[in-house]
Amino acid sequence: MLRITFLGTGGSTPTPNRTPSAIAVNRKGELMLFDCGEGTQQQMMRAKTGMKITAIFITHFHADHVLGIPGLLQTMALQGREEPLEIYGPRHVDKFLYHLLALGYAGRSFDVKAIELSPGDVVRRAGYEIRTVKTVHNVVSIGYVLKEDMRPGRFNRDRAIELGVKPGPLFAKLQSGHSILVEGRGVKPEQVLGPPRPGRKIVYTGDTRPCESVIEASKNADLLIHEGTLSEETKEYAIDYMHSTALEAAEVAKKAAVRRLILTHLSARYSDLDGARKLRDEARQVFENTEVASDLMTTEVGYRDE
Repeated sequence: MLRITFLGTGGSTPTPNRTPSAIAVNRKGELMLFDCGEGTQQQMMRAKTGMKITAIFITHFHADHVLGIPGLLQTMALQGREEPLEIYGPRHVDKFLYHLLALGYAGRSFDVKAIELSPGDVVRRAGYEIRTVKTVHNVVSIGYVLKEDMRPGRFNRDRAIELGVKPGPLFAKLQSGHSILVEGRGVKPEQVLGPPRPGRKIVYTGDTRPCESVIEASKNADLLIHEGTLSEETKEYAIDYMHSTALEAAEVAKKAAVRRLILTHLSARYSDLDGARKLRDEARQVFENTEVASDLMTTEVGYRDE
């Protein structure tokens, strides 16, 4: 399972139907947050994601991407959390969190570890990695690429039986990459498995102008989550405030040959249904497989060979 829940899809100014930026990623039961804007914990309650977060990844320190952190941690403490929480972010994330959590924060029952990341850094996890990518905003900012490890190739059941392997636990051992013995003969995984298959890859940009670093990092991604704050008619504001238009995000998706593009971080002027459709339609002129995220929207990311 790789489930994406859009908790907040609005821009700097919240609206009745769009809260500030926050995305929950659930990979095989491991829950991560990417950005944590104001109201994130309430959105998590509405979406029923649970609060057993293993890590928070911050793209930059603008208020609409971080102000949900103190309240979320306070609630975790009140619920008796004991597991440490890792919070990743750009340069000086430790100092930023120190000041952020000093604002009315009463205490906690668990450790919070701030981990500074620079573009190109990699966070390794069992079965996948999260790599940072340079983005172009008006403050220090980074995006994130979640990429799973290669998977074993398809299991050839008939070939295994030909080699004398009986269906059951030995099948599972071969599928997991372990050699086995059958009547004194060795059977290796490569004898019954096809070529290794790619895992899934998702990219989240945070706030950014279109840039080559994001295009390169997004190559062949299964899902690109790119900000699409404004439309072409307000492109000058996108340039001035270092954001992207929906069409510009679509151009990034096309150049990177991604499978799907989902736009988020919509300006308040496009936060209603008509505004979202306008941005979607502009993007689809360039990249057809474009959606616009809405608060509490959930999507699953499948494997390419499914």
